[in-house]
Amino acid sequence: MRKIKLFFAALMVFAATSLAMAQNKTVTGTVTDASNGTPVPFAALQIKGTSTGTSTNADGKYSIQVPADGVLVFTSIGYKTVEVTVAGRSVVNAVLEPATELLDETIVVAYGTVTKEAFTGSAAVVKSDDILKTQTVDVTRALEGRVAGVQLTTASGDLNSSPSILIRGFSSISAGNDPLIVVDGVPYSGSLNNINNADIESMTVLKDAASNALYGSRGANGVIMITTKKAKLGDAVVTLDAKVGWNSKALQSYDYITDPAEYYEAVYAAKYRYYIDPVDGPGLSATQAHRMVASTIDGPVKDGGLGYSVYTYPEGQYLIGNNGKLNPNATLGRLSNGNWVVPDNWMNEAYTNSLRQEYNVSVSGTTEKASFLASFGYLNNNGIIEGEKMERYTARLKADYQAKKWLRVGGNFAFTNYNYANNNGDNSGNIFQAASNVAPIYPLYIRDAEGNIIIDEHGLKTYDYGNGANGGFSRPVSPNANPLQGVTLDRDNSSRNALNAIGFAEIKFLKDFTFTFNAGMGASDTRGTSINNAWYGQFATDGGTIYKSHSRYFYLDLQQLLSYNKTIAGKHHIEALLGHDYYSRYTTSLSASKKNLFSMEVNELNGAVVDSQSAASSRTTYNNEGFFGQVRYDFDNRVYVSGSYRRDASSRFHPDHRWGNFWSVGAGWILSKEPWFKASWVDLLKVKASYGSQGNDNISDYLYVDTYSILNNAGAVAVNFYRKGNEDITWETNANFNAGLDFELFNGRLSGSVEYFYRLTSDMLFWFTVPSSLGYDGYYANIGDMRNHGVEISLNGTIIDTRNVKWNIFANGTNYSNKIIRLPEE
Repeated sequence: MRKIKLFFAALMVFAATSLAMAQNKTVTGTVTDASNGTPVPFAALQIKGTSTGTSTNADGKYSIQVPADGVLVFTSIGYKTVEVTVAGRSVVNAVLEPATELLDETIVVAYGTVTKEAFTGSAAVVKSDDILKTQTVDVTRALEGRVAGVQLTTASGDLNSSPSILIRGFSSISAGNDPLIVVDGVPYSGSLNNINNADIESMTVLKDAASNALYGSRGANGVIMITTKKAKLGDAVVTLDAKVGWNSKALQSYDYITDPAEYYEAVYAAKYRYYIDPVDGPGLSATQAHRMVASTIDGPVKDGGLGYSVYTYPEGQYLIGNNGKLNPNATLGRLSNGNWVVPDNWMNEAYTNSLRQEYNVSVSGTTEKASFLASFGYLNNNGIIEGEKMERYTARLKADYQAKKWLRVGGNFAFTNYNYANNNGDNSGNIFQAASNVAPIYPLYIRDAEGNIIIDEHGLKTYDYGNGANGGFSRPVSPNANPLQGVTLDRDNSSRNALNAIGFAEIKFLKDFTFTFNAGMGASDTRGTSINNAWYGQFATDGGTIYKSHSRYFYLDLQQLLSYNKTIAGKHHIEALLGHDYYSRYTTSLSASKKNLFSMEVNELNGAVVDSQSAASSRTTYNNEGFFGQVRYDFDNRVYVSGSYRRDASSRFHPDHRWGNFWSVGAGWILSKEPWFKASWVDLLKVKASYGSQGNDNISDYLYVDTYSILNNAGAVAVNFYRKGNEDITWETNANFNAGLDFELFNGRLSGSVEYFYRLTSDMLFWFTVPSSLGYDGYYANIGDMRNHGVEISLNGTIIDTRNVKWNIFANGTNYSNKIIRLPEE
């Protein structure tokens, strides 16, 4: 009887299964964009309540077996998820609404992308809207004030200058601290001034080991991922953008003395206090001290004076009275040796206002299998000093093509033509320094007896060089120099042509595997011309000089990536990556100079007649190769774990010490997705932590071998010892720990993160100084440790969010401390 019951039970199960199978039917349809009706390629499709899933083809069409009363779930990056009930239909079309906020949740990381929820490291994203608000040439300046832990400092006001970037402080003393720049997945070695801000979709700053370890040595100081724009789904779009503005000196100067009378009085007071001081000075009486200072303060430099007397006052009197104040009978301006000597405002003469113009146009479009974006940009930017100007043309073409269901190819080509004129910092000094530091008693020009600026035989204004030519007066500050005249006469120009290209091929096979080949290259030629005038300054005795330079670089980066993406039982998601990366760069330079110019208008070496015997050329190379792997796992989109490993080799080290091993582990837990979490006002609450090790090889080339200079010894070849090498130098190692909390509250009205980081640099690449009696001054060695730790806070809030008005604010702050914790006694 028991066997009969079991038989009937089995029969009923079989019948139920057969009935369910009979109810399944084939459903087909298309997935389109609600905003423009175009197909949405590769939208993930799943039967609700099961792990059964598929993907649509490039044309947005799908076909799937589904129960007659089943529910289909359509998802795609950049769109809101849609659920559609089959209800017995054979054709079900889905329309997806674009969701811009979902795009912000995707973070560009090493060799791919990851959702914000799944990311276990530390990163910050700056989008195109914020980048375009920054009117700069260098794109990284858009990061200023927007990313916690990132500091940008600029040592020069040149239009051509790029800022120095620190991510979470210093990691090294003698090795470089610059982050790695990656453009569209390929490390970038060109000038950041070559990249047009309007071409950028986003910039992502990766800060910790979990984010950067896959880049090995090159990511030790952080990584800045730059992603350029691509065509959006839909019909062709033409975009035109024009900006016109003014450049001016916006930085406020320190509160310093600008009045000549006040300056004389201040100098008098300082000298007077010295003369009456019985300890550090001669201890004169008040009367003696007054006579000593008052009789010399506006006298010649050789007598201890300031060199220039720019006030007229009665003979037999002093410029400064015994009360320390300016003689009330003194008037500004003095006639001396036929010259009217009067001070000028160097700051007003040094700076000027100028025009800035920028125009960008782009055309983008998509078809069922292809997308393209073409852009052109023009920038004309004038500086805030006379003669400084930058002109740049940029062009970019980015396209991809779905050649087969399993094959996608594409390319990204960018060209830049760049011309820059910079006259700041001639042979006489730096104009900004001179204008800021010169006392308000010194003339800028030489004037005749009537106060008119004298025009010389070349039709040029005559500038005061402080050498006695102006009324017989000489100044102690920058004698025989006038940087402001150098701005108008000397020339320093450079021009550049740069090409950067990226090509890729992506092959999908065995359902869950993807192989990607990326090839990136860059080439740049820069020509420079510097001319020092033949009339004034230190090169006037040479008849003027001309210096020509030419530099070229070429780099190549080849990547082979094999990735695996699998979801098991609907809750276990695994991503794995294996890869190989080879990077090579070489640079060459050539320079020469001549003197005794025929004309300032002939800006070639053939326009000068005397060879200065200074021709030179050089070549350097650098190679880096790495093998790496990464695994990411998440459980039910709640718990995330990741790990990576990379073995790197650098040509900057001896073959015996060339390879280094770097790794990272990370974990994240979204508490707000747990069933026991009941706070309805919390949208997201995630804790995360990561730890890893990275290397730094950011030093000069050829430091592991002795190097020599080849010299001319009375016409014979001579070899001179140049630098001591150390074949034992190897990787500087950074151990990075990061822990943090990410949150979103009140339906997204308030979000942010709090993170703690700790970085220990060991075996620092340090310049070790030795006594010069050894025949060299030092060498590089791995010595010393340094630690760096701190806290970062980022907050984003929506104050007003209505149909017509939306007001967002953001704030961030960083507090960190660098400390050298070990150096050898010697």
